[in-house]
Amino acid sequence: MRRAARTDANHRSIVDGLRRCGYSVLDLSGVGHGCPDICVGYAGLNWLMEIKDGGKPPSARKLTGPEQAFFDLWKGNVNVVCDLDQALELIKEKNA
Repeated sequence: MRRAARTDANHRSIVDGLRRCGYSVLDLSGVGHGCPDICVGYAGLNWLMEIKDGGKPPSARKLTGPEQAFFDLWKGNVNVVCDLDQALELIKEKNA
């Protein structure tokens, strides 16, 4: 039996901020197996994002083994974000 997923302290503020900006956000944090925390959709495009707490030291923001394996094997777009501004900038970059 899988335990409840733990999310970083900034998870909710990033999700809420993206939704306020008009993006669709699917919370995937309960999926496990290294799956990124959220899928963001806008204008027919999707972004997978792993949320890390930028307030923690770099060693605490490293991808876990399963997360790294997902990043290594995924053939689509997947990125790490630490705050709402990073998430919005990522979308802007990939949508240009």
